[in-house]
Amino acid sequence: MAVPKHRIVSAARSRRPYLGLVSIASLLAVTACGGGGDGTADPSPSVAADPELVELVPQELQDAGVITVGVDASYAPGQFLDTDGSTVIGFDVDLFDAVAGKLGLRTQWEPAPFGNIITGVDSGRYDAGVSSFTVNAERLEQANMVSYFNVGTQWFTQAGNPDGVDPDNACGLRVAVQSDTVQVPDIEARSEQCEEDGQEPISIEQYEGQDQATESIVSGRNSAGLADMPVAVYAVEQTGGRLETLGEQYEAAPYGAVVNKDDTELAEAIAAGYAAIIEDGTYQEILDEWGLTQGAVETPTVNPDIDS
Repeated sequence: MAVPKHRIVSAARSRRPYLGLVSIASLLAVTACGGGGDGTADPSPSVAADPELVELVPQELQDAGVITVGVDASYAPGQFLDTDGSTVIGFDVDLFDAVAGKLGLRTQWEPAPFGNIITGVDSGRYDAGVSSFTVNAERLEQANMVSYFNVGTQWFTQAGNPDGVDPDNACGLRVAVQSDTVQVPDIEARSEQCEEDGQEPISIEQYEGQDQATESIVSGRNSAGLADMPVAVYAVEQTGGRLETLGEQYEAAPYGAVVNKDDTELAEAIAAGYAAIIEDGTYQEILDEWGLTQGAVETPTVNPDIDS
């Protein structure tokens, strides 16, 4: 089943550490918060609060001085646990820490299953959700979303592609994907097409964490997987040549920070924070540090227009 293709984003090797796939899975059972002993992360010393932006923040958050952020800490390089097993790191984390710094806030990162974060924002458990959320129509009905990066889906498999996986014809194969991601309806549609064409459906293996999905490909349990492009490329680079990407990324769309549907004031403040770090160069410095030389956006937008 043919799908539109887009040029793959260049991703040089990150200088950040990557935990072994199995060890990440075991560490996810630990309750973790980024930062120091109080569970909060101070903004980078290079990011100073902007008084005008601070005034955009809802008064309750200004008074607290801390913004709680729901995150799935299994999705390297966007967000994952550092080698101490408790601190959440990643390019999404670095970007939002800088945004919070501009807004005069500290971040408190609270790991959670990916599928629980938006509902947690809706219920008030988290002030925001930052976890490589692709902006789509369903999510825009649930929450405000602030675009900050642009990325598509990438397939990957064991090095050498021993099962001869063709992303456009994976009928009859076992394919791994993280549950609740945009990749689930993608692979389900491909499987349905297989059946319509009189072929075996794809055996879709869904995992709560992307680290678990990736490990299943390394071990050979599944023939291939699909994930957001930075995740697939990073996994290939950090698994000692045991994986490789297939084809190019496709259907590129923006990532969005998630804010409660009724809290437009905070969403606008976060958008202004992203705009500020873009303007002063912090945004590009962070992306360069993580080897993400493309995918940057020029203008963060609250609830951007999308095709679907």
